[in-house]
Amino acid sequence: MEFLSRDVTGDWGEIPEEDKKENQLGVEKGFRLMSSYRTTSGDRIWIITESSRSHTTLLLPDEY
Repeated sequence: MEFLSRDVTGDWGEIPEEDKKENQLGVEKGFRLMSSYRTTSGDRIWIITESSRSHTTLLLPDEY
């Protein structure tokens, strides 16, 4: 829930600045959004929200 809460408020986590700008454009124009966080064990988790906003997926990078 922590990562979803961060994502939904526009805290995109550990992504490059250009991806943060792309997400902001995505919010404004309805494009896909992606955020990335590290768990306390050091694993990375991605959150991807489709442009339709109908699906949000949480996955590990090797599941992409």
